[in-house]
Amino acid sequence: MKFRVDRDVFADAVAWAARSLPVRPSAPVLAGLLIEASDDGLVLSTFDYETSARATLTAEVHDEGTALVSGRLLADICRSLPAKPVEMVIDGARVSLTCGSARFSLQTMPVEDYPTIPDMPDATGTVPSDVFAHAVAQAVTAAGRDDMLPVLTGVRVEIDGSTIALLATDRFRLSQRELEWNPRTPDESVAALVPARVLGDTAKSLTAGGEVTLALSNTGTGEGLIGFEGAGPGGIRRTTTRLLDGEFPKVRSLFPNEKLTTAKVDKAALIESVKRVALVAERNTAVQLHFADGVLTLDAGSGDEAQASESIPATIDGAELTTGFNPQFLLDGLSAIDQDVVELAFTQPSKPVVISGVTADQGDDAGIDTGFRYLLMPRRLLS
Repeated sequence: MKFRVDRDVFADAVAWAARSLPVRPSAPVLAGLLIEASDDGLVLSTFDYETSARATLTAEVHDEGTALVSGRLLADICRSLPAKPVEMVIDGARVSLTCGSARFSLQTMPVEDYPTIPDMPDATGTVPSDVFAHAVAQAVTAAGRDDMLPVLTGVRVEIDGSTIALLATDRFRLSQRELEWNPRTPDESVAALVPARVLGDTAKSLTAGGEVTLALSNTGTGEGLIGFEGAGPGGIRRTTTRLLDGEFPKVRSLFPNEKLTTAKVDKAALIESVKRVALVAERNTAVQLHFADGVLTLDAGSGDEAQASESIPATIDGAELTTGFNPQFLLDGLSAIDQDVVELAFTQPSKPVVISGVTADQGDDAGIDTGFRYLLMPRRLLS
């Protein structure tokens, strides 16, 4: 194997492929990055039996060949290389990397022990890459992080015709994001539970091109696979990951059909106020919100401890109401909303709030953004 490649293109592709390497691989070869050089160019791959990453890029290939080297070490080396072309050559049981006057020699691992990387499933449809990345970033806000509840660490992807719905919950909050896409067939209807971390990292990394291709297979079981393909610097990038097994909770019914009290508030002002007031909130205690007479008053702290209070204007429709929320969870939801004004909609103080963006500040054109909704459970207030 011998090839020559642009340093920036190579370093970016290595870093992208190496990002999904396991921290504690179950076998030494799973810490490796597979390099395949052929007349078609260069392919860099990683796989840990769950998630695979494959980057294809253009290179001057002089001799075809395959090598398996430590992925994280190669990524560290590539980040430090000077702005010169990179040349790699197999030399016995080692790989020699040269970039300008910098030279490295890396030990190879046995290629024959490396697992077979799964093929990309048949394409299900395409979606604009920037829209997809933004939608996923909003949806994963509410995804769980407790590995003891693996189903809640996923995002449920529901495809119904030309609409994709993304749902995530950690039991204390719920996010729902809907977006339009281009399905392979007009009546496409499938659902899958995708690991939130993989989905978030992948969507964010595939924005170099105009579109991302989604591909689903065997979505009825945990043995199913989802694939994503899009353009990256210097070539095509492809990720596959196994779907999570288990029944995702039926969360759509948690969104109420009525609103008894609503409050429209400037998002930036509310975020800054929550941050300030929360400074005195003890861990796992709520920030109290009181809605009355066109004012939202925020309070935190109690008794002999530090206390804080702040009021901001709000357009309130409905009965006076007092409730409280985990301040970080509240900030997460507010920060995920695009609009400058948000609506907080309640049925009663002890029930969840639904937070949405207001699409216009005032007038007849004002409306609620139904593309993204964030539901948050209240916390018990200290007396």
